Amino acid sequence: MMTEAFKEIMTVSGIRWFGPDVFELAMHREGLPFTPGDCLALFAADGRVSRPYSIASGTQDEHIRFVIRVMPGGVVSTFLASRRPGDAVRVSPPFGWFRPGEHGQLRPYVFLATGTGVAPFLAFLRSHADAAPAAFFYGVRRSADLIEPEWLAGRAPLRLAVSRETHPGAHHGRITELLAALPTLGQDADYYLCGLDAMIDEATLWLESRDVDITRIHRECFFNASYYT
Repeated sequence: MMTEAFKEIMTVSGIRWFGPDVFELAMHREGLPFTPGDCLALFAADGRVSRPYSIASGTQDEHIRFVIRVMPGGVVSTFLASRRPGDAVRVSPPFGWFRPGEHGQLRPYVFLATGTGVAPFLAFLRSHADAAPAAFFYGVRRSADLIEPEWLAGRAPLRLAVSRETHPGAHHGRITELLAALPTLGQDADYYLCGLDAMIDEATLWLESRDVDITRIHRECFFNASYYT
């Protein structure tokens, strides 16, 4: 439940670009409460068309942040990419059901992300200083798309995959080609998958073939693979 009056207009505090089409949008939080894994719907200029974006900031952060990919012809993403400090953006209240690491005090857990699907995992790790995933597999198309890989490597055993170019220390290919390198945790573990539907489907089938129960495979799809053909 919201503890303060919800403000549907937020003010941009900054934009940080990682690659030519991936950026972080930061806005003044105005005391908005949320849980790691929550999304906000962010609206385009007309205040009607919106898209959901997962929060990437920690629950104690002053600003609320989102990792966004500019989609070709995307009404919302192109509008957000053009924002400047002081600009207003209409937002929805937080919502969501994906809860990375929520059972971390009870059993081991693993994160698998592709692209901007890293956002809810950033929110979780930024919110819990003592969080310790058993592994974090993170795949992107190009190395410029990587979001704070050095920081992530300090928080979890990190394996990187870059599919469209070579990158030092990263697998040249898809993240699912690394699944055999997942730590052996037995059936008492949770797996959190976020990103491309193709990755989520392939990883789910692989885990189930290793007798991981579907109730331990938690999934949130950010993009359809047809966007990346």
